[in-house]
Order: sequence, then C-alpha cells, then structure tokens
Amino acid sequence: MNERLDLETDGAAHFPLALSNEEFAILSRLGDDHRDTSAGSRLVGNDAVQALVAKGQSLHRIARAALGTGARAVRAVLFDKTTANNWPLCWHQDRVIAVKERADVPGFAPFTLKQGILHVQPPAEVIAAMVTLRAHLDPVDEDNAPLLIANGSHRLGLVPVQDVDAVVGRSAITACLAEPGDIWAYRTLILHASDAARHPRRRRVLQIDFAATALPAPLDWLGV
Repeated sequence: MNERLDLETDGAAHFPLALSNEEFAILSRLGDDHRDTSAGSRLVGNDAVQALVAKGQSLHRIARAALGTGARAVRAVLFDKTTANNWPLCWHQDRVIAVKERADVPGFAPFTLKQGILHVQPPAEVIAAMVTLRAHLDPVDEDNAPLLIANGSHRLGLVPVQDVDAVVGRSAITACLAEPGDIWAYRTLILHASDAARHPRRRRVLQIDFAATALPAPLDWLGV
C-alpha cells in the first residue's frame, strides 16, 4: 500500500482515482492510439493531452495547488511498458526542459535534441520550481515496474552523478503503486528510478511537467 506522502516534505504525493470518468476516457484513447517502442514518446500538439491539462481539469488543479495560479503544462511524455518493451531506468534526476528555440542565455546549456524536440539544461532553481504529474492508465503493482523515489531528495539541489548511489542508499525509498485513474505528483528534481517489470504487463503513464515561471527571454517553454 502507498504510504501517505507530502509533496513538499517528501517530494511526492498520491491522488487516488483523481481522474474523472471523462478524463480517463480521453487518456484511454490516447494510450490506445499511441504505440511506441522507445522508452517514452514526447508529445507536442496532441489534442488529447491539451484536453487533459486544460484549466479546471484534474491535472491542472493539482499542479495549481502546488505551484500557484500560473501553473501550465510545459512538457508531455507517454510511457508504454509492455512485455516486449520492458526497460529499466537507473536512479537519476530530470535535468532538462523543452524549449521553443535555441538561445544563448547564461546558465542554460547544453542544448540537445530528443525525438526532434529541443531541450536544454537550465539552472537547478528552474527545475526545483517545477512539479511533474503522472496519470496512470494501467494498474501498477510491485511486480509491474512502479516509479521509485528517494524521499526528500528534491531538497538537495542537483546531486553530482557520482553521489547519486550514496544519496539513494541513505534515503527512504517509496514505490509509487497505482490504480487506473490515479495521479502521482512529484517535485521534478527528485531522484527517481524504475526497474524492469518482474512480471511485465502493459503499463501506460502520461507524464506532464508543469511550471509557473517564465524563462529568461528569448528562451520560452515549448509547452504541449
């Protein structure tokens, strides 16, 4: 069973059955229509995603409670683990954001392309001010590759890669178990991982990054 966590203290929070029936139907169509053999499909300009993150919808309400009235979706990724596509994910922090165009701004580097989308690593405070939400389409138990988080690690700033294992080793670890329609929220800077599923079944998760602050001009969030 998921323990009760606090988003600010622990870096994550669980919202059981948070999606409405209508929202879950939209997510189901998205999950059925989008099949990808990569570790995650980055989505831009997708009508279903835009409907799910619109003002007043469950994802936006949770993000707004965490970030304030300026919260908006800035990146969307659909993960689709299956028996044939069952990848592990080592412990790491999300360190890049998706932007519209490349620009020479101090502290924002390097730029990279992921599935044709421009990303850049910003200063740590940019990611520290973000929240990531995961909307679950399929059940996730301990055998089906739940997201693992190192509780409280979002408060450590950018953790040097060589120190990640030590930080994880002294942290309480939570397995983010979920039922269809659940939403998990976590601070984007938190250390997280996912094992390959021990008994793999389909595990689809729509992951949305939210931010509430503008980037220094001329940089701008790509959005969804």
